Amino acid sequence: METVTLNVQGMTCGGCVASVTRVLKAVPGVSDVAVALNPGSAQVTFDPARATVPALREAIENAGYAVGA
Repeated sequence: METVTLNVQGMTCGGCVASVTRVLKAVPGVSDVAVALNPGSAQVTFDPARATVPALREAIENAGYAVGA
């Protein structure tokens, strides 16, 4: 398992946190997600054989949020 922290931009409320959490948990291979409104981050634990960081970024972006560097 691997853990990565992504900077998520555009979250403004608890609903945003729930939305980002939901889309990340839907990515195959993701085992744990912790999203924080402040400072706008998502810590994701995943199986690198089944999920990739670009796939995680794409899930967040498809939900309408931006992923920073």
